Amino acid sequence: MRLRFGDCAFDSDTREVFRAEKPVRVSPKAFALLAALIERRPKAISKDELQRLLWPDTFVSEANLPNLVAELRDALGDDAHEPRIIRTVPRFGYAFQAEGHSEMPDRHLPLACRLIWGDREIALRAGENLLGRDETCVLWIDDALVSRRHARIAIDPSGATLEDLGSRNGTFLRGARIGSATRLADGDLITIGPASMFFRVLHHVGSTASAPKSDVGQDTPA
Repeated sequence: MRLRFGDCAFDSDTREVFRAEKPVRVSPKAFALLAALIERRPKAISKDELQRLLWPDTFVSEANLPNLVAELRDALGDDAHEPRIIRTVPRFGYAFQAEGHSEMPDRHLPLACRLIWGDREIALRAGENLLGRDETCVLWIDDALVSRRHARIAIDPSGATLEDLGSRNGTFLRGARIGSATRLADGDLITIGPASMFFRVLHHVGSTASAPKSDVGQDTPA
């Protein structure tokens, strides 16, 4: 996924961060922190959760996390006093607050992807497609068992992946709960709360072919 926000961009596939179209250097831990904040945006993530994510089963100083945030802000040109990108939530944690959009031109996609849910057919776009209870999601599932930002389908030229976004009740693919981003295949069954749907891949059709000329209206031999 490539996300552009302001004059910056984040690319999860190449593991790069850009500012003013130029790559900027960030440490692996800072990159992982930015990835986590972007993935859960605009939701705030607690310091405890970020500590567990970045340093699992390891005791580290409480200053390590603020130091990573300061590293990111410096790399992205963000201001701690008037933040545009990373917001500090007092006595709780941090959140990614910048307005961003995924970059993946449709013309580069070899496939057209759909979700088939009952008699509904939902077109999926290049880049990020959110599924959940939030009305802004590509697929809106209005049920208490579904989180607001429950799961994500990411599409790029290499194919599509399904990822759970830390939902309470989980995301299921082919009947099994997934724990990380998982590659999707044509015909896969996806289950989120009470909703089950099929993922379909349709090959793009080329230019419209000309129909053969009809003999209608032409003179026929007597």
